[in-house]
Amino acid sequence: MPDNFFLQVAVMAVVTYLIRAVPLALCRGRLQSRWLRDFLFYVPYAVLGAMTFPAVFSSTASPLSALCGVAAGIALAWMEKGLLTVAVAACAVVFIAERLL
Repeated sequence: MPDNFFLQVAVMAVVTYLIRAVPLALCRGRLQSRWLRDFLFYVPYAVLGAMTFPAVFSSTASPLSALCGVAAGIALAWMEKGLLTVAVAACAVVFIAERLL
């Protein structure tokens, strides 16, 4: 284990805490700006997508199998299937694509 592992974990914990605590400390009441409320509502989805999407393409054996899984996931999400269905089907498509390609 690296020598600075615990320091890195502590820094991540502090940063995560500050991201949540600072808005609570600065905004006492309800936000009046509709744009700011909408922006803050969609931030978690944007961050999750930005963190997940690159990992999808680096976690498979080939970019083509990852693309097949992403396509299957997008198609099922477009058809309004549940999260579990989309995730399992995308994983299955990647598994099959890696065996065939």
